Amino acid sequence: MPIRINLLAEALAEEDLRRRDPVKRSILYDALLVALSLVWFSSTWLECMIEKQGLSRIQTEKQSRTNDYSQVLNNQKKIAEAQKRLEALQRLSATRFLQGNLLNALQQIYVPNVQLIRMRLEQTYTAKEGSPAQTNSYGILISARPGTATERLMLLLDAKDVSPNPGDQVNRYKGALAGQDFFKANLEPTNGVKLSNLSPPQSSFGSKPFVLLTLECRFPDKTR
Repeated sequence: MPIRINLLAEALAEEDLRRRDPVKRSILYDALLVALSLVWFSSTWLECMIEKQGLSRIQTEKQSRTNDYSQVLNNQKKIAEAQKRLEALQRLSATRFLQGNLLNALQQIYVPNVQLIRMRLEQTYTAKEGSPAQTNSYGILISARPGTATERLMLLLDAKDVSPNPGDQVNRYKGALAGQDFFKANLEPTNGVKLSNLSPPQSSFGSKPFVLLTLECRFPDKTR
């Protein structure tokens, strides 16, 4: 029987041994794990980027809505301030001093031998700014204070007393002025009419002797 000799048997055995080497298998497994880890990291990183883009979009939208809300609050504040000013102007218009009533009252006052020469109405307004609501250093909220305007009125009347004894009718004219319905209702209750000037008796060519007088009519201050 013929004898067969395989000269490559030893090489094949060594190759098979290398193929079955556990170190090589371990390296292959590790390489596979690294590849899987890279795939997982890439997918996770991609998801993170997508989430960051979504978060950035939401933050931008939130900021936009916050700005819109702040603008709405600012507009509401301006509207409220304008409404307060309009109401103040309406109150001022409704309670303003009507000079027609004053002139009508003056023409109803008659004292013999007393002539009204001149009238001057001094009308001034003093404005006081309001203050917004604020919190003090103790954390206490201080309410807003609206602005106000104070009206001051003073009527000056220059008259001439040409009575036979110049000056006799001064007090009578003063009393008639203070007792007239309009002035009685609108002047200050005390010293509403005051004699501020009285000249000595004097005369001019072709006229009776006379005295000149000036009366101050004070109205109460009105704050609106």
